[in-house]
Amino acid sequence: MALIKSISGIRGTIGGKVGEGLNPLDTVKFVSAYATFIRETVKNGSNSIVVGRDARISGKMMEQVVIGTLMGMGFDVVNIGLATTPTTELAVTMEQACGGIILTASHNPKQWNALKLLNENGEFLNAKEGEIVLQIAESEKFNFAHIDHIGKVSEKDYTDAHIQAVLNLSLVDVEAIKAADFEVSIDCVNSVGGIVIPKLLKALGVNKINELYCTPNGEFPHNPEPLPEHLVDISTMMKTTTSNVGFVVDPDVDRLAIICENGEMFGEEYTLVAVADYILKHTPGNTVSNLSSSRALRDITRKYGCEYYASAVGEVNVTTKMKAVGAVIGGEGNGGIIYPASHYGRDALVGIALFLSHLAFERKKVSEIRASYPQYFIAKQKVELTPDINVDAILNAVKEKYNQYDVTDIDGVKIDFPDKWVHLRKSNTEPIIRVYSEAQTMKEAEDIGGEVMAVIKQLAK
Repeated sequence: MALIKSISGIRGTIGGKVGEGLNPLDTVKFVSAYATFIRETVKNGSNSIVVGRDARISGKMMEQVVIGTLMGMGFDVVNIGLATTPTTELAVTMEQACGGIILTASHNPKQWNALKLLNENGEFLNAKEGEIVLQIAESEKFNFAHIDHIGKVSEKDYTDAHIQAVLNLSLVDVEAIKAADFEVSIDCVNSVGGIVIPKLLKALGVNKINELYCTPNGEFPHNPEPLPEHLVDISTMMKTTTSNVGFVVDPDVDRLAIICENGEMFGEEYTLVAVADYILKHTPGNTVSNLSSSRALRDITRKYGCEYYASAVGEVNVTTKMKAVGAVIGGEGNGGIIYPASHYGRDALVGIALFLSHLAFERKKVSEIRASYPQYFIAKQKVELTPDINVDAILNAVKEKYNQYDVTDIDGVKIDFPDKWVHLRKSNTEPIIRVYSEAQTMKEAEDIGGEVMAVIKQLAK
């Protein structure tokens, strides 16, 4: 059993003893803490909190516990039921609510679930706010409502409203998509994507849809993280159909992976690159991704004479940086598209609509579009250390050793060499340093990562 309490939310496996998993008692405690935080900090005149969930097996149980707790804290609940993460984010603003809770463990296996906490803007709490919620939970100083002030619950479906919001985006060209007469294959890993993605595609004018794993029952047919090794079935489908493109989403539909017409992976890192290419063609401006994302976004941004900026890892850090620099597009290299013209949250629906518009505009095969971008490879490695080693001291020593290069330390240490980079981050849960590196070949990426890993091991002696 596992329970991970962090500033980004509460994540855990279902079942087990109190404090060892995400069970009903722990859920009540953390939801009560969040409700207390919202009551004390949000003053927009609303008393409503939106609750949405993915299709996990534990979702209905969690939904009932969460809604009952919020009502007990005196909040009215707008239950939008089975909904994507970005749908729930948009519903908060459409309802003019004072917050929202998303029940999803994103790409984690079916035994996991999580409470993802939103502010009144439908955006994730920042680090400081998340820390306050955890402190309130630890204190257990909750003030539940008296009988005359218990909250009420209403049920609404925001799927169609989300789709319409996507269709309303000025750079989503429905007529061009319709005229292109695309055939599209999809893998929705038996979660809420199976409800919304076919509806979105039909609304965009796509009539030929090959559906794979679109039954929202929470029985994931493969590891739900959309990585190449998990996407064998849709790759095969692409080779045995006349599909122009394939789309894969994770259980809560905030990440998007693209499959080429020949069954090859477009590459999660390049989802953002391709969408940014399309956006920058029409609305030049700044872009943002996190420090561990591909340099290809920087290259594409500079091609249009615009500025690229990097943020610390984490969606809330990306959106904060995007607001600071007025970015027109941003996101994360895991297939997370954040398009401010829609909202400040990763949204696979927006990504699909913009990519299909791009594909219709380019009139090329998906593989040809992918080949047009700078070629980079990312290696992901780690160095295990003993618990008594001062990881921060090691990172500082690495920073000094490579100070002749461009070094960034807003989130671990990132060393930018002229033709490659290495990013070191310490784990918050175990004595390891994660080492991500990127270069123009996988061997070069692994070699430069290995070189820095050797330095770390020498310093740790």
